[in-house]
Amino acid sequence: MSGKGAGFFVSGGRAAWILIAAVVVVAAASVLLLSTTVNARYERDVSRMVFNDNLDVLDGIKRKIGASADTLKQILVDSTEAAAPDSVPYIVVSITDHRLWYKRGDQILFTTRVATGSGKVLAKGGGNKWKFETPRGRLVVESKETDPIWVPPDWHYVEMAKKKSLGVVHLVRGQSMKLADGSVITVEGSEVVRKTADGQLIPFDVAEGREIVVNKNIVIPPFGTTQRKYTGVLGTNRLNMGDGYALHGTDEPTSIGTSVSHGCVRLRNEDIETLYQMVPVGTPVYIY
Repeated sequence: MSGKGAGFFVSGGRAAWILIAAVVVVAAASVLLLSTTVNARYERDVSRMVFNDNLDVLDGIKRKIGASADTLKQILVDSTEAAAPDSVPYIVVSITDHRLWYKRGDQILFTTRVATGSGKVLAKGGGNKWKFETPRGRLVVESKETDPIWVPPDWHYVEMAKKKSLGVVHLVRGQSMKLADGSVITVEGSEVVRKTADGQLIPFDVAEGREIVVNKNIVIPPFGTTQRKYTGVLGTNRLNMGDGYALHGTDEPTSIGTSVSHGCVRLRNEDIETLYQMVPVGTPVYIY
């Protein structure tokens, strides 16, 4: 150590150590703040997942956790987009006008009418409730699918039960429900089946609006079973935006132009097919 450095710690030792301690405290506080922020975001996402009762949110959380190493790269990408907006295509959705635009700068590449969230609230016993609204703000096309499969959240079964004045009951793996004829409903592998008295297994054929009903209750199948997967409901294509929200087709084309969805943005199948071909993953989506 040089004479000046040694003199500094001898003559001003107290000040030096206070300065060093302050630096350590600031560094520790920064780490704590970062950790708190990450935890807060994680808790927020998990809370949103529970509120919406949609396991698709887990995929979004996993992506966020694994994306930390690419943070700097993403910042650079965002900066490039901000610097050259005319060269980056983007999607705009007006909830009020029920219209979607795919644009590059001021140029409209494609536009069509859409259906958006109804804004209705579905209440369930025990204080649980779901609000069906399309989220506002900036989202991103995270992935694309052809012939997407819909895995109904619990709210679908609650909604159908209310329409038919029925109750709801969860079918749990490893358990069974007895029927009046002596048979039982249970899970065998990936199928919900009716098991007859002689051991015959008959899988249930279900569809939206044609759920399993037992003793005046709609049965909610376990996740991962065939009976918890609906085909055709989301149309021909889906552009996923995270948190269970998406731009997708529909099996109800007459709903386009209205506020009727459970939060997603619906398009006619021919329109979502066009977007699927035009829009790359990573495209910004602005909803207002």
